[in-house]
Amino acid sequence: MEKIAIDTEFIKLDSLLKYAALVGTGGEAKYVIAEGMVRVNGEVCTMRGKKIRPGDTVSFDQFQLEVTQA
Repeated sequence: MEKIAIDTEFIKLDSLLKYAALVGTGGEAKYVIAEGMVRVNGEVCTMRGKKIRPGDTVSFDQFQLEVTQA
């Protein structure tokens, strides 16, 4: 599991996928989230604006991210 540090209170799910370089564009992030390919804390999430906070985990494809506070 890769740790991703953020220095804000939260990051939106689509922005996190771009920040972690799991997708190349915002459009790609929107697509994979809408298609149910992304899990947040083990549950499928289709809300691209979902607020991800330190302590949350995000899974996409074979990647797992744990969000931490910078």
